[in-house]
Amino acid sequence: MFGRERSKPTPPPAPGAPAASKIETVIGPNCYIKGTIQSDGGIRIDGIFEGTINTAGNLIIGESAKVIANITAHNVSISGAVKGDISGNRVEILETGRVWGDLTVNSLLLNEGAYLRGQTTMHADIEPPMIEPPRAAAPETPAAGEIVDLEPET
Repeated sequence: MFGRERSKPTPPPAPGAPAASKIETVIGPNCYIKGTIQSDGGIRIDGIFEGTINTAGNLIIGESAKVIANITAHNVSISGAVKGDISGNRVEILETGRVWGDLTVNSLLLNEGAYLRGQTTMHADIEPPMIEPPRAAAPETPAAGEIVDLEPET
């Protein structure tokens, strides 16, 4: 009682998993906030937000959320409505997600039913393939002295 019980140690985070993946900030469904959010941790929005969001962590925009903001985050998952430009490593727009704005991403996932109106720029160091026109097949020319049948086969 009162701290004499030994608490179980928390397991260490998985290798390669960012420490900022935990949700530290929640804007509830009955909340309206206007301003700037600056965070190193994860953020979940289920209410209404207007302004700017900058986070080194992940951003989850719930189905009931309405966001009017320019967003910079590590990973962004959108189930609600967003109006504004989004910049991040990975952006996922789920079935109920709606986005009006430009995306700057490394990875983009659009689920069936998702809505996106804007331009997408992917920052990948992939060169486009060299596309060459097909080589035209040279018409077969008869060899010297060869007999050529000009009548079509029936």
